[in-house]
Parts: sequence; structure tokens; C-alpha cells
Amino acid sequence: MSETELAPNTIILGERNYEAALDIVIAHAESELLIFDQNFEHGDYASAKRFEQLFEFLSKDNLSKLTIILQNTEHFIQHCPRLFELLKNYGHKMVVYETNDTAKVAKDCFVIADKQHYVRRFHIDQARFKYALNDVEECANLSMRFDELLDEITEAVSATKLGL
Repeated sequence: MSETELAPNTIILGERNYEAALDIVIAHAESELLIFDQNFEHGDYASAKRFEQLFEFLSKDNLSKLTIILQNTEHFIQHCPRLFELLKNYGHKMVVYETNDTAKVAKDCFVIADKQHYVRRFHIDQARFKYALNDVEECANLSMRFDELLDEITEAVSATKLGL
């Protein structure tokens, strides 16, 4: 789906529409992507398409940065091998964190691209969301929320195993 088929700044329903909105917002990212999600079960994160998008984002600019906060990293580690491989290869530009129990009460999820574009799913169990391009004000609000979530992380996911 294209931007013309998904009207920005309106409430939109449906998993496929949500995935299409994520495609649009991620495609607009030039230097920074911030992602907050419960576990990456929704949003087509395990697909080759999402991998290609994030790979393209990370490889097109030396200064690009991808920060992901998940409430539970198990699905990411076990079911998103392509994204896990990105973490191995782009660990200098990509970080994945898991929240502590305090932040696990949050039930929405969102993606912010370059502090200008966003998609926000209102509740993880419902495919109701809103996305917008060039909405600096709402992105500032979501960025503050992202920073608050960063204060509630337990640890970063390591792509390498350390041992003796």
C-alpha cells in the first residue's frame, strides 16, 4: 500500500494496514529510528521485507542509528533471525534493549523516524493505529516517552556470546 491509500493523521484499522504504515514510516527514515514494541510479534518484523528495510536504513548512512526497546526480547531472539543478524553486523549502529517490569505495563507501541514521522499502535491487542509524516510536535511527545522507557531498561541484547 502507498501513502495515498493510507490516509495519514487518521485512525486506521487492520494488521496489514499497520504493516503498510510501518513500511512508509521506516522508508522515510534517514538518520534515526526509534522503535518501542512489546515483543515484535506484530508488525511483520520477522519478514524478509522488514529486514531489507532496516538493512537499507542502516547501510545508507554512516551515522544512522537504530534503537529498539522491547518489553520481552524472547520473540526477537527466537523468531527474528534476520534482525538478530543485523544486530551482529551493525551492533555499532543498532541496539536492542529489554525493559524492566515497571515499563511492562505500557500496551501501545510506536516507531519514530528522524523525530518527524511516526506510527503509533494504541494497544498491542488491537490493530488500531495512527501514523503521520512531518509531525514534529507529536514526535517530540513520543520521543520524550521513548526517553522515559530508556530509563526503565534492564539490559541490552548481546549478539555475541561471552564466555571463558
